[in-house]
Amino acid sequence: MSIRTILFDLDGTLIDTNELIIASFTHTIAQYGDRDYTREEILDFIGPPLVESLAKINPDKVEEMVETYREHNVENHDRYVTAYEGVVETMHALKDEGFRLGIVTTKMKNTVHLGLELTNLDGLFETVVTLDDVTNAKPHPEPIMRALQELDTPASEALMVGDNTHDIEAGKNAGTKTAGVVWTVKGRNVLDDLSPDYMLDSMRDLLQITGR
Repeated sequence: MSIRTILFDLDGTLIDTNELIIASFTHTIAQYGDRDYTREEILDFIGPPLVESLAKINPDKVEEMVETYREHNVENHDRYVTAYEGVVETMHALKDEGFRLGIVTTKMKNTVHLGLELTNLDGLFETVVTLDDVTNAKPHPEPIMRALQELDTPASEALMVGDNTHDIEAGKNAGTKTAGVVWTVKGRNVLDDLSPDYMLDSMRDLLQITGR
């Protein structure tokens, strides 16, 4: 069955928000943590929903920490965030070829649209499923199933692309094909271990995979 719908994670997949996320966690930990965290420890917080990660730092102050994190994240957003090389042109090419494109992310809606607007990706995706839209976050299949439902596509004709284990696991759980990206901040071995159907060296590889 050929692929006609492609779903993408956002942070770390389409746009480079890694240093912004690390800076926002570092800023929040300085106020609420009981010690300094290493960069490697902070990398482990990237991917899961924010509340889940912050609860590991200080379970008694999660609400305040979310507010502090988001404030820093929004204030510094435009200084850090860029689209990965080849992403914008590839999205335009796929769109022109008639592919249905969607985003499935664990971010909240307002910061998703900030990123899409800043990187000129706004308006290219027919559906954007955020943490606000679902009960269960990735790796649960619900966010992907919701996106597929909105795009009227069976899982067998869809591909989920992401930089995190949650993305690959969610795709497998929903029954889609899966693709990891080698520019993942966690190192490609983490994704290789999950045996995705494809591993992208560049977003342009999608044009070859889909026969375009």
